[in-house]
Amino acid sequence: MVFDVDTPLLGFENFKQFELEKIDDIFMRLKAIDKEEPSFTLINPFILRDYEFDIPTSIQDSMQINDSSNLLILNMVIITTQMEKSTINFAAPMIFNTDNKKMVQIILSDSNKYSISEPISGYLNI
Repeated sequence: MVFDVDTPLLGFENFKQFELEKIDDIFMRLKAIDKEEPSFTLINPFILRDYEFDIPTSIQDSMQINDSSNLLILNMVIITTQMEKSTINFAAPMIFNTDNKKMVQIILSDSNKYSISEPISGYLNI
């Protein structure tokens, strides 16, 4: 599924569209359209832990999110050669509105609640 970037991704401002594809029941891949790079591995945080946050009103407005919107929330994973040392960024979730194919990444303001680098081994039996 191809998504338009609603607000530029930090460090990747020139990329306007990404394709989201399922790897398995846990992981997905987000890759730039018509380019090999960048490509990100994403994970469904809700199968790992209790995870909740408020989407800022400005993001809800720009992405046309309402109570009936179909949203997909994913987090980036930094994969290392030793999988148990891979980390998950819970502090900057990716939000996908599957109704209108818009996506955005937000930075959560409560930095004490979620970390940008939590070991995946704390959530998956690796």
